Amino acid sequence: AMVAADPRVLALAAQVTESKEQDIPLLLLKLKGILNSASLGSEESKKIKQDIYYYDLTQYCMLVLRQDHSRLRGGWATAAQLAEILSHCCVGLEVKEDPEEFHNKFLPSAIDNLLFLGRRLQARFIRTIKDEEKQDFLHWFQTVADAICWLFGGHVQLAACVLQNDHFLQLLIADDIETAIITMSILHNILRVNSSVLLQVDEETLHSILDELVYKLSSTTNPVIGNAATKLLLLVAKFCKQLVKLLTARYKGLKGLLSKQWSGKGFDRDLGQLLDLLYLEQSNGKGEMQRQHQAACIIQATWRGFQTRKRLKKLPQAVTTLQRNFRAKREQELQHLEKQKVEEALKLQMQLQRQRAMRLFHERQLAVLEIIHASQVNKYMEEMEGKSALTIQRFWRGYRARRNFHQQRQSLKEYKAAVVIQRAACKFLEKRRRRRPLSPWKDPKGLTDERRLALQQKVDDYIKLHPASQMSEEMSKELHVQAQEKLAQFLLRSRLDQRAAQRRETLLAQVNTDVELLMNAPGLAEATEKDLDVFVSRSIPVATKARQSHNTMLKYTRWPWWKKLGDEFVEDDVIPDDALNAELGTLFIGGKK
Repeated sequence: AMVAADPRVLALAAQVTESKEQDIPLLLLKLKGILNSASLGSEESKKIKQDIYYYDLTQYCMLVLRQDHSRLRGGWATAAQLAEILSHCCVGLEVKEDPEEFHNKFLPSAIDNLLFLGRRLQARFIRTIKDEEKQDFLHWFQTVADAICWLFGGHVQLAACVLQNDHFLQLLIADDIETAIITMSILHNILRVNSSVLLQVDEETLHSILDELVYKLSSTTNPVIGNAATKLLLLVAKFCKQLVKLLTARYKGLKGLLSKQWSGKGFDRDLGQLLDLLYLEQSNGKGEMQRQHQAACIIQATWRGFQTRKRLKKLPQAVTTLQRNFRAKREQELQHLEKQKVEEALKLQMQLQRQRAMRLFHERQLAVLEIIHASQVNKYMEEMEGKSALTIQRFWRGYRARRNFHQQRQSLKEYKAAVVIQRAACKFLEKRRRRRPLSPWKDPKGLTDERRLALQQKVDDYIKLHPASQMSEEMSKELHVQAQEKLAQFLLRSRLDQRAAQRRETLLAQVNTDVELLMNAPGLAEATEKDLDVFVSRSIPVATKARQSHNTMLKYTRWPWWKKLGDEFVEDDVIPDDALNAELGTLFIGGKK
C-alpha cells in the first residue's frame, strides 16, 4: 500500500516552488528540523529522506550551493548549514526509482558543489582581515568539510570522486595553515574509509597528491602541518606496499628530510614508523643511497629557499603594480559613472526644456484663441499655417543654400588651385623657351643615288613575288551593274517595310483609341447622338485628350509648395510623366502610344 508523504515536506516543497529565488535558501533550512524530528537510521527517517528526494528538495539544496551567498539572505552561514543538510539527506537514502542516476550523476554533482563551496569559503577566509570574520569563515569551512566526510562515509565509492576533483586539489595546495589542516583531515578520513582508493585514481592525480604532501614537509616548519603530512604518508605506506616503492623512487631525499627537519617535533613515533618503512625498501646500498638522498634534499632545500627569497623580493613591486592598476581602473570607472550622470542630467534638462516650451506654446495658443472672436478663428489659423509654411520654407532654403555653398566652396578651391598650378606651369615653360637658344637651320638629308637604286630594286622584287590580280574592263562594268541592282532592290524593300511598319503603328493607335472609347461609352439604352458622333468622327477623341492634358497641366501648376519640394531643378513648363499618367491612365493621345 502507498504511504502518504510527510505533510511537512509537502508544505515546504509548495513554499519553495512559489517563493522567489532569494528566499529559497532560508526556506530550505527547515529541512534540518524535519530531519532531526526522526531518530537516525529509523524507518521514519528513511521515509522522510525519500520524500525530500522525490520532491526535488535535495536538488534545490545542491543547486543553491553554487550561488554567491554574499548577495543572498542568510549569507555563508546558510550555505554551510545547507551543505550539512544535503549530506544528511543523501546518507541512508534508499532510492527505488532509477538508482543509477542517483549514484552516478546526483552524488558526484553533490560532491563537486560541496568542494566548490569549500573553495569559495577558503578564498574569503584568506582575503578577510578581521579576526572575527576569519573565525566565522573557518567554522563554516569546517562544517562543509564535515559534510563532505559524512557524505563519502555513507557512500564509499565517492572517495575516488573527491580525490579526482580539481577543487579538492586546489584546496590541498593552498598555503594557508588552518584550511590546509582541515583539507588534509578530509584526505585522512578518505584513506581510513577506503584504503585502496589511491590505487583506483589515475597516476597524475596520485602524483599530484603525493607531491603536495612532500612539498608541505619541505617548505614549512609548522609542526601541525608536519604531523598531518607525516600521518598521511604513514597511512599511504601502511595500506599499500606499492606506494612505498613509489615514495622511495620518486622522492629520494625524503628520508633525510624527515630525519633532519622533523625529529623531536612531538610526533617521533609516527615519524619513526614511516622512516622504518622507507628504509626497509632500500636495505642494499643503504649508506650510499642515503648520502645521495641527503645531497638531493640539500639541493632541493637550497633551490626552494632561493626561489622563496626571490619571490619575496618581487612581492613589493608586484603589490605596487597591482595597487596602481587597481587605482587606475577605479579612476576610469568613476570617470565613466560621472560621464553617465552628466549625460543623464543633460537629457533630463533637455526633456524638461522641451516640455516647458510645449506647455508655454499651448498656453499662448489657448490665450490667443480666448481673445479672438469665434468668426475670426479660421482666419487666424490660416495665417498661422501660412507663417509656419514660410518658416519651414525659409529653413529649408537656408539649409539647401548652405549645402550648395559647402559643395561649391570645395569645387571653387579646387578650381583656384588648378588655376595657380596652370599659371606656374605656363610661367615655367615661358622662361624655359626664352632661355633655350635657337638651333641653326639644317637641311633635310636627301637620298643618294645608290640608296634610291637599292630601294627601287626591292620594290621590283616584291612586285615579282606578289603579282596583282588583273580584271578586264567588261568584267568591272558587269560587277558594277550587279551591285547597282542589289542596292536598288534593298532600298525598295526597306521602303516597303517602313510603310508597312507605319501602317501597323497607325492601326494599333486606332485600335487603342477605339477600345478606350468603347470601355468608356454608355449602354445602348442611354446612348445619345453626341456619343454616336464620337465613333463617327476621328477628331473628337483627339480634342478630348488634348483637353484632358491641358487640365492636368493646370492642376499641376496649382499644387501646394510642399508637393513640389523635390522639383527645384525642374523647369516650370515641364510636367512629370508620373502626374500625367496618373491623370490620363491608359488613354491614347495623338502621336503617342
